[in-house]
Amino acid sequence: MTERKRMTLPGLVAKAAEGAQITWLTCYDYPTAFLQDQAGVDMILVGDSLGMTMLGYDSTLPVTMDDMIRHTAAVRRGAPNAWVVGDMPYMSYQPSVETAIRNAGRFMAETGCDAVKLEGGAEMADRLAGIARAGIPVIGHLGLTPQSASALGGFRLQGKSAEKARKIVEDARILEEAGAFCILLELVPDRVCRLITERSAGCIIMGLGSGPHAHGQLLIYHDAFGLYPKFTPRMAKVFADAGALLRDGLAAYVREVTERTFPAPENWFGMKDEEYDELVRLLG
Repeated sequence: MTERKRMTLPGLVAKAAEGAQITWLTCYDYPTAFLQDQAGVDMILVGDSLGMTMLGYDSTLPVTMDDMIRHTAAVRRGAPNAWVVGDMPYMSYQPSVETAIRNAGRFMAETGCDAVKLEGGAEMADRLAGIARAGIPVIGHLGLTPQSASALGGFRLQGKSAEKARKIVEDARILEEAGAFCILLELVPDRVCRLITERSAGCIIMGLGSGPHAHGQLLIYHDAFGLYPKFTPRMAKVFADAGALLRDGLAAYVREVTERTFPAPENWFGMKDEEYDELVRLLG
């Protein structure tokens, strides 16, 4: 595989301007980040979804800044060439603009990530603007925003009615004007995504379960590779069932150890007869 160049913000903007699709996956650990980087993934999101996929919570709300810092730093080490985005967890930016800037700065300083992402529309525009003014690339997130899932009525399609769709379109404009270089649209109707993409003035629009009209697509890695045991959402395609492969391998390990077929001679190390005889003599 040829060595890839490190992705940059001008590189992402150029891809969007040329009509080339941008690839984006979530990731939470070093070895997976290494594989994604080798595969040529443009962007990696260290999402607060790690609360569910890695830590076993039922939502993203318990995830802390310390959790995000630890996982984002690991991903950065594994993916030196992808554009790495740190997801700002619940209550790391909502309280105030100052809180938002401080935590975004901590992401950049302690992990080496390239950008941060936060959820919310007009009500969070001042937080997003503050981060952008501090010189930190920032991504907005509209539609289904998991940190607000309770207020939205659960994990479901957003913007089905004309009035609610108008609010998402307007929020996208506000976030772009506030300084977002990119906006993620999660679980909104495809034509709403197309409208926002067509109206963007240089802002990259990424989709998650929102149709083919964005500048690129995001998927949750664990959904795309059969690694989340609770469910696979409709918006995900399973590109390879790694979960089934791992289950088969684990069952084989249990079987071979139980039957004493593992380890085999090629899996251990021996000792010369004369050295062993000397050891026995030394032990008396």
